[in-house]
Order: sequence, then C-alpha cells, then structure tokens
Amino acid sequence: MDFFLTEEQKMFQTMVRDFATNVIKPRAAQIDEEGTFPADIYKQAAELGIFGITIDEKYGGSGGDYLSMTLCSEELSKACAGVATVFLANLSLAFYPIYKFGTEEQRMKYAPPVARGEKICCFALTEPGAGSDAGALQTTATREGDYYILNGNKIFITNGAEASIIVVFATEDKTKGHRGISAFIVEKGTPGFSVGKLEHKMGIHGSSTAELIFENCKIHKSYQIGESGKGLKYALESIDSSRVTVAAQALGISQAAFEDALAYAQTRIQFGKPLAAHQAIQWMLADMATQIDAARLLVYRAAWLKDRNLPYMKEAAMAKLYAGEVSSFVTNKALQIHGGYGYCRDYPMERYLRDAKITEIYEGTSEMQRMTIARALTTQ
Repeated sequence: MDFFLTEEQKMFQTMVRDFATNVIKPRAAQIDEEGTFPADIYKQAAELGIFGITIDEKYGGSGGDYLSMTLCSEELSKACAGVATVFLANLSLAFYPIYKFGTEEQRMKYAPPVARGEKICCFALTEPGAGSDAGALQTTATREGDYYILNGNKIFITNGAEASIIVVFATEDKTKGHRGISAFIVEKGTPGFSVGKLEHKMGIHGSSTAELIFENCKIHKSYQIGESGKGLKYALESIDSSRVTVAAQALGISQAAFEDALAYAQTRIQFGKPLAAHQAIQWMLADMATQIDAARLLVYRAAWLKDRNLPYMKEAAMAKLYAGEVSSFVTNKALQIHGGYGYCRDYPMERYLRDAKITEIYEGTSEMQRMTIARALTTQ
C-alpha cells in the first residue's frame, strides 16, 4: 500500500478542505441549533462536483476513486458532521445499488441529476422490527402484472425528508426468508408514498432522519433494481461501501475535536502555565493523536482495497469499528480538556461529542462490526 496521496487526490482534498473551512464550518453551530437542511450549502457543494466524485464522466461525474470520496467525507465531517451525512448517505450508500446493480437505463436516468446535485437519494432498509437483523423485513412487494405494489414502513432513513429518489428493500416472497427480498426505486411524488415522522436526534443535525410510508405504492417493474431475491445482497454490499465513508466521518470529527483541544490546551493558563505543559493533559493529547493516526490508516486501507477491487469487507468493518470508537474517546477527552467551557454550547466540543456517537451505531453497530470481523477470521 502506498501511504502517499496522488497529486490529484491532494488537490481534491485541498479543494474540499477549503470549502468546508470557509463555507460550512462558520455555519456549523447554526445548522446544529436549527436542525434544518442547508440547501444553499448543498448547492455550492454540488457546483464543486462533490456529489459526482465516483460517478463516471459519461454520466456527468468526475470518475474519481473511492479514496477521494473517503477524503471528502473526512473533510466535510471535520467542519460539520450533519452536512457530511447528507453527502455520504446520498452517494456512498443510497445511490450505490442503482449505480452498481441497476440497468444502464436506470444509470442514465438517475446518475446525471445525482452528480449535479439536483436529486438526493435515500436508502430505505431499516424497519421497526428490522435493524441489525436486516433479513427480517416486513415491507412487501406484491407483483401484479407489470407492476409491484409496495406496502410497509421504514424508519431512521437518512435524507428521508429531502430525497427524491428512494431505494427501498421489500420482501416479494416471505417463505424464502432473506432470499425473497428485492430492491426497488421509488420516486418522490409516487402515489402511495409519503414521509412520516421526523426524528429529533442527539446529533448530526442538518441531516433529516425520517419515517417513510408505503401504502399500496404502485411502481412499474422497470423500477426494480437487479434481480428478484438479490435485494439483501445488494443492501449489504452497499453498506460495506458506506462503512468506509462513515469511518472517515468519525475520523473527521475526531480530527476537529483534537485540533480544537490542542489549541485550547496551548493557550489556556492554569497554575501559571498552559494546560499543554501539564503531564496529565499531554498524555491525553498523545493518546488522542495516536488513536486518530491508527484510525486513519485503517480507513485509508479499506478505501485503497476497494479501489483495487480487492476483498475489503473485513477491513471496512475494522475501520468502522475502530474509527467510531476512537471518535467517542477523542471527543470525550477533548471536552474534558476544555472543562466547563467544553460543556457549554459556546464551544463546539459538546456538538462533536453528540455527533460522534452515531458513528458507532449506523451502517452497523460496533457489535455488528465485531461479528463481521470474527466471522471473516473464523471462516478463512
């Protein structure tokens, strides 16, 4: 593995970092406080080509690699995790099944507006009784001639309120278990589809988390993605892909918290000298920096493997597990270094801590990552 970024990757990273620092970061506290989708920021990000990173040029994207997407997730998350969530849930998760498993007609229809930022996607898998156990879906897809009738509820759907393209997973044949699940595209405005409850979350404000309702939602068979019965396979592959960008999100949050804590420790005077001159604080900073670097190597390795079409499921799970838990550790220590100030909203520490926790939950909890890693190790 080459530990150095290419010049093209460095240029892209710098562009995203400048945008995140100058445009997103000054608005991060407001976005967190108001909890509203920053449509103007999304539009500016689209104009930079951020939403077409991994989409081929023939569909209007830039044809970049997955490591570049990972770098983008990291830099956006460093400025505002909520904005980053909109990005990663759209491109690396929800659009992934269409782009990889859909027909050429589907790619030609949906890829250009996604790359231009004109349409947002969401990934409708989770249900009230099917979270980590994704094979227990109750949403049904009943075939009637050339159409499918969808019925069921999805919950905790990122981008659910803003999305105009919904990738939904439903069971065609319950007798087949997970082999009876298929994937479909539902466009916003389709009769029978509606957005239900919006969740009030601990963190990642600015990104909606919604209930989606399908009541006799009728779609043509041409809106099915890939083959019948392969839906769960498509979903799990998409989640593997997205785990890398979620790990990068955790990494970005950690880096932001660490940099703020380091700067504060070097300027805050206690007992006649800066906090950073006290051994207790020095050891905190040393542990934070070391764990962040270790997480970064795991994250970049997973992206590097994916770019080369090498097996990366275990490595993605390792990156997600470690980076997520590091993020909670680092943000907690960063807040501790700030003391009482860190607990107040005048400083971003408490927001970093709130945002970090979700990276141990979505795209598979830390417990599920351990199961994935252990299964890979014991079945070799």
